[in-house]
Amino acid sequence: MAARSKARARALDILFEADQRGLNALTLLEARLTDSESRAGNNPYTAQAVRGVVERWTDVNAALTDYSQGWTLERMPAVDRAILRLGAWEVLFNDEIPDPVAISEAVALATQLSTDESPAFVNGLLARLAEVKDTIV
Repeated sequence: MAARSKARARALDILFEADQRGLNALTLLEARLTDSESRAGNNPYTAQAVRGVVERWTDVNAALTDYSQGWTLERMPAVDRAILRLGAWEVLFNDEIPDPVAISEAVALATQLSTDESPAFVNGLLARLAEVKDTIV
């Protein structure tokens, strides 16, 4: 697995855990970065991604809500919600990552970690955000 893919998976872990435990993701990130046994600090992209999602939290959630066609964020499986937040941030606000790469990485995470229907849902929603991002950003 490529270094950025591993960093993305670690960012996903932090976003998911924070959501499940009702914690602030930045607080959890800082705890992971200071924990010598955590791998979160192995790649700076982990911190960049978590911070990016949190900084754009309202915009990311609004975009996902507006384009998810009948699915509220609360109704989505928690892992899908975390994957989509990370993927939406990459598609909409991170110019370092090409949209197809961000979408592919999110779909791979959904394939590995979520339900059988999740990869298609993640792919469709993030692809739609990529199509309309000029009207969102």
